[in-house]
Amino acid sequence: MANRTDPTDNDDLARWLSRIALGDRQAFEQLYRATSGALMSVAWRVLQQRDLAEEVLQDAFVKVWHSAGMYDARLGLPMTWLINIVRHRAIDLRRSRSAGLVSVHGEDDSERIAAMPAPGAGPEQWLDTAIQRIGVQECMGQLTPAQRQALALVYYQGLTHVEVAQALEAPLGTAKAWVRRGLDYLRTCLKGRGMAAS
Repeated sequence: MANRTDPTDNDDLARWLSRIALGDRQAFEQLYRATSGALMSVAWRVLQQRDLAEEVLQDAFVKVWHSAGMYDARLGLPMTWLINIVRHRAIDLRRSRSAGLVSVHGEDDSERIAAMPAPGAGPEQWLDTAIQRIGVQECMGQLTPAQRQALALVYYQGLTHVEVAQALEAPLGTAKAWVRRGLDYLRTCLKGRGMAAS
């Protein structure tokens, strides 16, 4: 069963990935134990079905086993790389399942999943929904790498601003600014596309 642990040191994750690239099964098990809980949450948020999320998680770890050598620390943190693998697989699965599937209300499944949150929803719920909207990837692409990483750590791993600052080795004020400015930009960008919550 997946264990949700406290955020693991990025040096540990990077070391495990380098050992996995050499076929180290113990390192693979350590990586799985340390990250599977958080990664399962990422898949579930996209798919909203435990069995599908488990399928995505399994597929993602198979990819990690075969592709660990492709991780490049210069392009981002290890956890961000893992989250991206899981999230892309989950989105691909959701799209493949929703293609041609129509709900009883006449909407396709992707539209139903991407319905906006209820009034008064918190920023996490708003961001969760916004991430699933068509075109949001383009808005996310306009953020700086630091903003994207900070949002991923706060949103997907549930880290506090203090923990984000530690993970990204940045001052607390800087980490808070990355999160705040990232969310502000997403709201503005999505509103311009007619997607933001009112």
